[in-house]
Amino acid sequence: MFYQKLPARLSNRTWLWVVLLAGIIGASCTNTKKVVYFSGITETEINNAIDNLEPVIQKNDLLSITVSSPNATASQPFNTAVTVSTQAIGYTSTQATGYLVDQDGFIDMPMLGRIKAAGLTKKGLKESITKVITDNKYLLYPVVTVRYLNFKVTVLGEVAKPMVINVPDEKINILEALGFAGDMTVYARRDNVTLIREEKGTRIVKRLDLNSGNLLTSPYYYLKSNDILYVEPNKQKVATAGNTRIWLPAILSALSLAVVIIDRLTR
Repeated sequence: MFYQKLPARLSNRTWLWVVLLAGIIGASCTNTKKVVYFSGITETEINNAIDNLEPVIQKNDLLSITVSSPNATASQPFNTAVTVSTQAIGYTSTQATGYLVDQDGFIDMPMLGRIKAAGLTKKGLKESITKVITDNKYLLYPVVTVRYLNFKVTVLGEVAKPMVINVPDEKINILEALGFAGDMTVYARRDNVTLIREEKGTRIVKRLDLNSGNLLTSPYYYLKSNDILYVEPNKQKVATAGNTRIWLPAILSALSLAVVIIDRLTR
C-alpha cells in the first residue's frame, strides 16, 4: 500500500497529523438526525380537520367589514370605512381602509355606532353586526363579511431570514412560515421551537418538536394572527459564538505549524 512505501519516520508523523485533523473535522460534524424534519415518521394519512383555528379578534386588529343586501343603495352607508395609518418600529407606515379595534375593544361603524369586537371570532362579529342591522330593520337579508387586514406572524431566531409575514388568506402553518423565513439553519434546535400566542389577554408559550411526526396533528400546527415563532440555537452554535475569538487564532496557528512540519518532513 502507499503508506508502506513511505519511510517509517515520515509515515508515523504524517499519520499523526492526519488523525489530528480528522478528529477536528469529525468534532465539527452535525448529527443529521437533528437537522431533519419528522425523522421518525413513516408513511401515513392525517386528517386535515382544523379545530379551533378561528382566531379571536384583539385590540389593534384592523378589520375589513362589508355589508351587502338585495338593495345596493341602502347598503352603501354601511360601507364607508375610514383609512387607517399603522406604523411599527423599524417598519414603513402603511395605510389601509378598514376598522381599527380600539383599546376598549370596540369598532365604530356608520349608522350602527360602537360595536364590541375584541374577544369575538370573525363569525361572532359577523353575527353581532347582522343582528343589529336586522333588529333595527335597516336592511332586508343583509350579508356581512369580516376579514383581517393585518393577519401576520413573526419568525425569529436561528432562521435564514427573520421576518414578519403578512398572510392575506388568513391561513398558514409552521412549515410554511419557516419556508418564508428561508428555513432553519443547521444550528437550529428543531426539537424545541417556541410558539408564543396571545388569546383573550393571556400569553401562551408552547414548545414544539419538529423532529416528531406528532406536530402534524398538533393544534399548534396552524398559526394564528400575531403568533411568534422563536427558533433556538443549539449548543454547538452557542459554544462556537462564545469561543471563536479565543480559539480561532490558536487553531489557525496550529494548522499553519502542521503544514510547515509536514512540508519539511516530506521533502
